[in-house]
Parts: sequence; structure tokens; C-alpha cells
Amino acid sequence: MQIKILGTGCAKCKTLEAVTREAVNELGVDAEITKVSELQDIMTYPITMTPGLVVNEKVIVSGRVPDKKELIRLLKANRV
Repeated sequence: MQIKILGTGCAKCKTLEAVTREAVNELGVDAEITKVSELQDIMTYPITMTPGLVVNEKVIVSGRVPDKKELIRLLKANRV
């Protein structure tokens, strides 16, 4: 599973990264988590606000930080 955190480094972006790492660890899935912080790179995804969460090149969250329970549900639904 390939996961990207889209954001320029704000507090919400850092929180999303932390919650995502917790959710991935709890699920026990093999995932590569990367941060996309360059504005030009972020703009290639269909989001209007950061933070954004992309799983396998599909945007699943934009403009907010879901709680861990919701994030686990979203990750399960978007597994390959």
C-alpha cells in the first residue's frame, strides 16, 4: 500500500501523519508512507485544502484530520 500525506508542514499535516502511522501499525499492513510538501506536487492532486491523504494514488481525505477509527476504516476500504 502506498500512502502519501499532502501538506506543507502545518500542525494538521503532522497530526495526519502521526494518526496514519498509528492506524497502519494497528492494521499491520505493509505500507510505504511518504510526505509530499512541495506545493507544485500537492497541486497535482484534486484537493482544495491540506492536509490530504492519498492511498494508492486515490485521494481519500482532504482538508481535515480523521480520527484513528475512521482512518482505519478508510484504509481497509482502500486496500489493494
